[in-house]
Amino acid sequence: IFYSEGLEKLASNIEETRPTIMVVVPRLFEVLRTRIMKQVEKQGKVANFMMDSALRIAGKATEGKKRLRDKPVDFLVEKTLRPKIRAKFGGRIKAMVSGGAPLNPEVGNFFDAMGLTMLQGYGQTEAGPVISCNRPAAGLKMDTVGPPLRGVEVRIAEDGEILVRGELVMHGYWRNDAETARTLQPDPKDQNGRPWLHTGDIGHLDNKGRIVITDRKKDMIVNDKGDNIAPQKVEGMLTLQPEIAQTMVSGDKRPYVVGLIVPDAEWALEWARENDEKFDLKALQELPAFKNAVRAAVDRTNADLSVIEKVRQFAFADEAFSIENEEMTPSMKIRRHKIRERYQERIDGLYRG
Repeated sequence: IFYSEGLEKLASNIEETRPTIMVVVPRLFEVLRTRIMKQVEKQGKVANFMMDSALRIAGKATEGKKRLRDKPVDFLVEKTLRPKIRAKFGGRIKAMVSGGAPLNPEVGNFFDAMGLTMLQGYGQTEAGPVISCNRPAAGLKMDTVGPPLRGVEVRIAEDGEILVRGELVMHGYWRNDAETARTLQPDPKDQNGRPWLHTGDIGHLDNKGRIVITDRKKDMIVNDKGDNIAPQKVEGMLTLQPEIAQTMVSGDKRPYVVGLIVPDAEWALEWARENDEKFDLKALQELPAFKNAVRAAVDRTNADLSVIEKVRQFAFADEAFSIENEEMTPSMKIRRHKIRERYQERIDGLYRG
């Protein structure tokens, strides 16, 4: 077993250790995807054609629309591009496992298109900690976390919360009876059976019994019209844009969704060079042209969102969300309450005028 020395050295650590199984939080897979795409972009038209073809073919396969005419191009991609991508992961990788936070399906589909098996697990400290996992035998679908493991019961409550029961579920919290009673609730129809663990996650089961997670129950945005909006979905789509490194969206009890954005530093550096500006991220954020470039990235994302999900306004954060400033957890999830404490006035300002 090897542990990475950190985000900056992750790519070199992978090539050095040549892993067979790799377990990483989604944010790091997003970073690896971005780096690979940037490297391929610099290799010219042929390499870009190969990558675009691989993504297109994989997309069709995901939709169940495999075409015979794609086979020659897929064969070419398999002989040229995919071996180089696999080599970046040491050449021995059997599967990459994402856990700790939701994986954006587009990120999973990217690695699948590159010939790397991507699995996504789901669990909690209170349950084992593994409840389900995507696996080839059950059919890989990147917007699910797979079917429950053997011996695990899952059902969906009336409000959409995922409930779990089985030997993997804890007996309770240490010296916290009130929280235990709130989280572990008996089945009214089976008082003598095991209690159901209320996970706090919202989701549903697809037609093959695989769990689809929408968002955390406490994080769901309910706008002023009563519509439910899953912030993690919107945030995940925004951070797939090369201009955006991190974001947090808001809109609870408000007429529309707004976002707080951390621009991608590498993209900002390139933008500054192309526009003959000094690279000072704080100063760049004051430039209308820079904000318009980020606005274009938001607009591209909005094109794939429903009317209620669209991000209408945004502001820039002063710095990246990090563990050091207490705005991210060790598993690379944003800490919404901490970010709101710091930027609430700026967020409120997006609803004025």
